[in-house]
Order: sequence, then C-alpha cells, then structure tokens
Amino acid sequence: QVQLVESGGGLVQPGGSLRLSCVASGRILNVYSFSTQSWYRQAPGKQRELVAQIRSRHKPNYGDSVKGRCTISSDNPKNTVYLEMNSLKPEDTAVYYCHVVVADHDYWGQGTQVTVSS
Repeated sequence: QVQLVESGGGLVQPGGSLRLSCVASGRILNVYSFSTQSWYRQAPGKQRELVAQIRSRHKPNYGDSVKGRCTISSDNPKNTVYLEMNSLKPEDTAVYYCHVVVADHDYWGQGTQVTVSS
C-alpha cells in the first residue's frame, strides 16, 4: 500500500503561481520505485484530466491546457512529486490529485483544491 498526501493548494489571483507537493509513504517504496508520478485535476462538472506526468526513462508529459505554464518534478529520495504552476487562470480552478503507479498498482491522493480568482 502507498499513501499519498497532497499539499500546497489554495486561493490565488489570476497570473499567480502555486507549487503543489505530494508525499508518498508505504513500506512497498523500500522495494519498488515509481513507474509513473502524475498530477490530475477535476473541475466541477468535468472529467478528471491529466495535468502532468513523469514516467521512468521518459521526458515529462503535460496536458495541452497547461503546457508552458507547469513543471512537474520529483525528489525520489523524499518520495515527493511537485507541480509548479505559473500564470494561473480561472479555468485552472479544480481539485488537483496526485497519482502514482508502483509495482503495477495505482494510487490516488485525496486531492487539494486550487482556486484561481480575483
């Protein structure tokens, strides 16, 4: 089992920036590494969509709506994945979820709310 805890969400004005963090824990992480580390988001009334993803031995992948404005990074010794978001827009308002795949099992965090509003 892997537990994921996200943080860093909140209220930000349009054009502002936020950095989300997701810390993973679980004994399985002593044996297996992450296959993927991702951030998804879900806005009210919309489907969950991929924001950014890191896959082992691949370049980061970004959703079209955030390309050029977001950066995903990971600190594997700390089992932490980050999402840096810049030039935020009201349409970025959503619950942001951390997702990882470890040993062919996928795990979701509880989500952190990001609200972009003046």
